[in-house]
Amino acid sequence: MALSFASLTNFSKMQSGVWYSGSITPRVTVRCCETAKEPPQKSKLQVGSPIIIVEAPKVIKTAASMPCLRANAGLVKPGDVGRIVSRKPKDLWAVRLSIGTYLLDGKYFKALELEDCLNGGCKEPLKPVAMLSSAQQIVENQEYSPVGKGIEKTGAKLQASGEAVYVDDIPSPENCLYGAFIYSTMPLARIKSIGFKENRVPEGVLGIITYKDIPKGGQNVGTKGFFASDLLFAEEVTHCAGQIIAFLVAESQKIADIATKLVVIDYDTEGLEEPILSVEEAVKKSSLFEIPPYLRGKPVGNINKGMSEAEHKILGSKISFGSQYFFYMETQTALAVPDEDNCMLVYSSTQAPEYVHRTIAGCLGVPEHNVRVITRRVGGGFGGKVMKAMPVAAACALAASIMQRPVRTYVNRKTDMITTGGRHPMKITYSVGFKSNGKITALDLELLLDAGLSEDVSPLMPSGIQGAMMKYDWGALSYDVKVCKTNTVSRTSVRAPGDVQGSYIAEAIIEKVASYLSIDVDEIRKVNLHTYESLRLFHDKKAGEPTEYTLPLLWDKLAEFSGFNQRIKVVEEFNALNKWRKRGISRVPAVYGVPMRFTPGRVSVLSDGSIVVEVPGIEIGQGLWTKVKQMVAYSLGLIQCGTTSDELLDKIRVIQADTLSLVQGSVTGGSTTSEASSEAARICCDGLVERLLPVHTDLVEKTGGPVTWDSLISQAYQQSINMSVSNVYTPDISTGYYLNYGVAASEVEVNILTGETTILRTDIIYDCGKSLNPAVDLGQEFCGLDVVEKYLEWNIHQKKNF
Repeated sequence: MALSFASLTNFSKMQSGVWYSGSITPRVTVRCCETAKEPPQKSKLQVGSPIIIVEAPKVIKTAASMPCLRANAGLVKPGDVGRIVSRKPKDLWAVRLSIGTYLLDGKYFKALELEDCLNGGCKEPLKPVAMLSSAQQIVENQEYSPVGKGIEKTGAKLQASGEAVYVDDIPSPENCLYGAFIYSTMPLARIKSIGFKENRVPEGVLGIITYKDIPKGGQNVGTKGFFASDLLFAEEVTHCAGQIIAFLVAESQKIADIATKLVVIDYDTEGLEEPILSVEEAVKKSSLFEIPPYLRGKPVGNINKGMSEAEHKILGSKISFGSQYFFYMETQTALAVPDEDNCMLVYSSTQAPEYVHRTIAGCLGVPEHNVRVITRRVGGGFGGKVMKAMPVAAACALAASIMQRPVRTYVNRKTDMITTGGRHPMKITYSVGFKSNGKITALDLELLLDAGLSEDVSPLMPSGIQGAMMKYDWGALSYDVKVCKTNTVSRTSVRAPGDVQGSYIAEAIIEKVASYLSIDVDEIRKVNLHTYESLRLFHDKKAGEPTEYTLPLLWDKLAEFSGFNQRIKVVEEFNALNKWRKRGISRVPAVYGVPMRFTPGRVSVLSDGSIVVEVPGIEIGQGLWTKVKQMVAYSLGLIQCGTTSDELLDKIRVIQADTLSLVQGSVTGGSTTSEASSEAARICCDGLVERLLPVHTDLVEKTGGPVTWDSLISQAYQQSINMSVSNVYTPDISTGYYLNYGVAASEVEVNILTGETTILRTDIIYDCGKSLNPAVDLGQEFCGLDVVEKYLEWNIHQKKNF
């Protein structure tokens, strides 16, 4: 079991400055001994005893009598692990450690035999860790079957067998070339030259493409997103480490990746200011991005009045967050194929084909009708393939246009991690006022958000943060956020951008208040849950009707089915019996504001009765195709042919997104694209049903019996009825935005000495209304839990570096 120095910092500070490092024999848990003035017991510390040094204020360096050990002489620090190799006269010991051999004065060092520390101080022998297990409770709704049923995810067998085709699985066209990105290693510097070591171009390399190679009429644009555009390549100056400088093109991906390591970039920093590498520096230099007024978030209530009503105050407390990488299985990838008449076909692994389309057209300087972007499926996105997929596709398209040959790339993991930015780091300062019973009366927040070099999606973050924070009734809420421009890679959307941070900020404040008052944190949470009146005050029309506010019911229901209150007592008993292992149990709410969007769709019925569906939503593993198929089967099943809705499922295929076939596709994100795509498909089906019902009525009258689906479609084709319907879902402003609620409880065990943390149990209850597919939605819950847990765990261990 390796002990990480960084991961144990917080715990070591609790133990009188004892730091742990190095390696320890597997299955052995170590602990420091309690502070004692007496030297270690000679009966225990015998030759051969494995020990951990607890305190060593005096070290005797090796002397002339032991010249062979002189090179290894040095300081012994607490936490060093070793074994007693010999005992000298009186109280001198020779201790062999992983970093050398030392003579120690027994009067001045304290150590503990590892065998005394098994089980981390538990009173009873530790039981083997149980295998991971889970249980689910879902309610299938038969009212709109097959909608509401937990059917198998479409394409699951293809994915499990490796037969599903992703962008990199598409066979390379003839004469295909491969690209790899060259990125900056300097945060702010002039680019004097780009070349190879000794000016020797590696075999198989065809060229290096920079901003100077962009065709006349084209633009140096790598992203055309929601706000300002971003560069494809750095120009005269690189503004951050990780900024793309060039695109190397070679005869194979391996050659391209290796060749980028041989590239030499000559930088010059003379006369340039120091780079801005922190949010504090950005504020000091007024390096800030504008936030559109409608995204700023509005204050709630009177903050001065709320503070004056408070019986207690915590002023100027701080919270900080680091970043997080997406770690999708499929890294950024694209394939560009030049076509006739200056056209370009691009296969892109993206959550936003429409924006990739616009970006490529702008970069090449061609009309948008000359560009076609196709996305069948994406091997994981988590927000990382919204904006960050655009420069990858644009670079391939630019290279293909210049070379007039197909060009593809599959970005290696290291380059992907360096150039994509990840989640937004931020620092928060807050002041909170509250009553003696824990009811909060006012909260004043100042947030400094590190956006990196460009805006990307950063202006959207404040509204997401505030929306998640407003799961509690803060009395009055004042909210000031600064989106800071720094010389770091642009940050972007990572699963639940803003919502994760907002929810954590809220819980950190609740925990702080509970600690201040010495009141159980669950009581503080409960007293600050919204009433419907306060919910309406904070969320306005999103709150919906009183019956739709189900969070208090979920709060109590979770406690009931998880045995939450009974387990609190069990945890207290465990902590009383065990000194070095402690457990905690906690229950927290979640509120998410659902943003529905304009969504087009098309449903077509072919002559054999099979059905083709086009929606802009991208299948990224979330089961979007499955839900759309269920909705189409239900909607067309309303005709009530001899074929049931369940049987219609096998006749339906949802096809790849194609930007020239279905326009205005927007973005797959916000946890609502599956539902919006399903609604768009349903509206299209309504149009088909309207056309088919008269045909069905005529056939029933003629045959005097039930009509099969196939015969109905055959008759419709004979009558030249248009069997393809395109339409759009446009959400009503009064119903297109609403709140979702959930509650989770987790029980966690921590080894106080090593920092090892084990989640013993997590219970989640989520009110999703009538789920389109509860099995698919459960999968999304599990994934969301894992992503957030890893982020928060990492953030706690690394926050000292931010």
